[in-house]
Amino acid sequence: MTPRILGSLAACLLATTALPASAEPVFNRVASFPVVTNLPADRDRNTQSVAEIIAATADGMMLAYTDADQKALGLIDIADPAQPKPAGFVPVGGEPTSVAIAGGKALVAIVTSPSFDKPSGHIAVIDLARKTIDAICEVGGQPDSVKLTADGRTLAIAMENERDEKKDKGKIPQLPAGNLTLIGIGPNGLDCSTKRVVDLTGLAEVAPEDPEPEFVDINSRGEAVVTIQENNHIAIVDIASGKVTKHFSAGAVTLDKIDTKRDGIIAPVDRLENVKREPDAVAWLDDDRFVTANEGDYEGGSRGFTIFRKDGTVEFDSGSSVDHIAMRHGHYPERRSAAKGSEPEGVTAGQFGSERLFFVGLERASLALVYRDNGPGRAPDFLQALPTGTAPEGLIAIPSRNLLVVTGEVDAVKDGLGRSHVSIYRRAEGTPTYPSIVSVDGPAGIIPWGALSGLAADRTVPGKLYAVTDSAYAQSRILEIDATAAPAKIVRALTVTRGGKPAGLDLEGIATRPGGGFWLASEGNPERKDNPVGDILLRVAADGSIEEEVTLPEVLTRHGVRFGFEGVTVTGQGADEAVWIAVQREWKDDPKGKTKILRYSPATKAWGVLHYPLEPAASGAWMGLSEITALGDDRFAVIERDNLFGDTAVKTLKTFSVKGLVPAALGATDIPTVKPLPWRDLVPDLKATGGPVLDKVEGFAVDTAGNAFVVTDNDGVDNSSGETRFLRLGKLPN
Repeated sequence: MTPRILGSLAACLLATTALPASAEPVFNRVASFPVVTNLPADRDRNTQSVAEIIAATADGMMLAYTDADQKALGLIDIADPAQPKPAGFVPVGGEPTSVAIAGGKALVAIVTSPSFDKPSGHIAVIDLARKTIDAICEVGGQPDSVKLTADGRTLAIAMENERDEKKDKGKIPQLPAGNLTLIGIGPNGLDCSTKRVVDLTGLAEVAPEDPEPEFVDINSRGEAVVTIQENNHIAIVDIASGKVTKHFSAGAVTLDKIDTKRDGIIAPVDRLENVKREPDAVAWLDDDRFVTANEGDYEGGSRGFTIFRKDGTVEFDSGSSVDHIAMRHGHYPERRSAAKGSEPEGVTAGQFGSERLFFVGLERASLALVYRDNGPGRAPDFLQALPTGTAPEGLIAIPSRNLLVVTGEVDAVKDGLGRSHVSIYRRAEGTPTYPSIVSVDGPAGIIPWGALSGLAADRTVPGKLYAVTDSAYAQSRILEIDATAAPAKIVRALTVTRGGKPAGLDLEGIATRPGGGFWLASEGNPERKDNPVGDILLRVAADGSIEEEVTLPEVLTRHGVRFGFEGVTVTGQGADEAVWIAVQREWKDDPKGKTKILRYSPATKAWGVLHYPLEPAASGAWMGLSEITALGDDRFAVIERDNLFGDTAVKTLKTFSVKGLVPAALGATDIPTVKPLPWRDLVPDLKATGGPVLDKVEGFAVDTAGNAFVVTDNDGVDNSSGETRFLRLGKLPN
């Protein structure tokens, strides 16, 4: 059978902006559980704590996840999935890699290897009620993935015995070899005496003497599918006999219209020939077909998923479509372009009513993609893209409760970024809450995007907005947004040019000019010794070309710090045109707790300054401005925020008036201070879709119909979940 590697999947799979009708069931996130809240009082919450592989009890009321950093098993009570609660924390004395649940027991794979060439580990049997380790089964190597048979009588363990990636550039063979280990479960629990080892050597074309099995899943007939990732091979094992009944290469795929260069530009114009799939996770779709997430390792990674028949026939391959979905959703990880792009790693499946659904987790894009399996011989339907915590690792479907659960394995506590979360989604009739903004294809194809750092409204057309991208990308762009659509749609991209060539700036603010074109604010970093570029105000034509660059007078620049221009807005026109700029935080010449509002007159080239009093920040955090928007009648709105994630974060809209205030000359010691008034707390809006409160709330605009909009900056998916929230606040009170 010819593989269905569809070169143009846009027509059948990639209708990413076409949402299900309101009567159709969809997945929406109902909660996001920060796993650090599960740590007991005697553990430091400023240390890393992660959720990787996850399992659920038979009734779907309790979750168990592996926490390798804390060397523990964490438990979550999801009796109310919208209100998950910490339910326990069990130290396991080694690195947990996988977990399955049989009755009231968790069967946890634990790695205790002293070195790569001396792998060791065991299965720990944990009583979920007492939260104690009842028994241990030594497995004679490094266990990586576990799965129970449908009857609960056998535990299958993929024994990876992984290689040392620093040795010989990670090439295999590096013995000892891995295998599939089977252990029976009797009336008294896991029976170590029944252990059987299924030999997987001699199968693969790549290093046949050193198989490194990665993942195992079992169908209703008691057949295990085992991915042997580094060897680019797949084996089918009959559990009852312990025999390999079929094995085959995972094969290769040619990818068109992808980005293969790490250059700060998302450009899907490249092609890769015969890329090895090197599959990671695998899930049966029925007793004859399964789907693999082709993460890849040292020689491959085809950036997608494949549906195989168990005889080795490729029934469907997603080709380049997964990366394309990530690009349209603002989740594409440009810094991984030269490696494996979005990097699908996890996959699971479940029967939801009459539909067989499967879910693909994208490790680097931090998305979970939802597909409908249409049965043998038919292509699947792409249904949704769901936001996850950073780096989704484990996925589990709980059809009996219409739930999907996804772990995020990255905990960025050391970088002051978001913590590891377990995301919970519920399927019900309704409308997807994510994405809230996507791009549509333009004349040149896909419009990739991310890192939206400023927002402005068109001066004549309601619902027409503009955003700018920041230094996450090498080329600065202005994006046109149709906010009348749901989700909002990015319909056009303008590259900002200097002398006809693309400009690379750190754009943090945008304002539309009365006569057409834009003012843009670029944040500099004068503290950098290697490239001490300061903040710049730019007058830009409607086509994106820079017409004028306005640098700051020396009386200002000598006091500048890296927290500079963060928003720009315009009042007046002609000779009365004034450009107002919000500076994020205090500069060297500012009183503690006050930052600058700058005023620039293009007609006279004159500068003036006001002070803005910032709210005190929590210990270890900072407070600053992220946006400024003129509201008319000498009134302005600003976003005032801290740099924290989560429920304790501060993200607010405030207003102030400059009526009666005269901006001081630069260098003056007596600077008038505005009096900000609270306008709207944005934290409830950010929490409304069940996710964590994001840190970078950076864009605000009010269109000509009086509707207000807010957008967050996802840092170009660099050390972040990639999630962008586009908030529709409606008409705000005066």
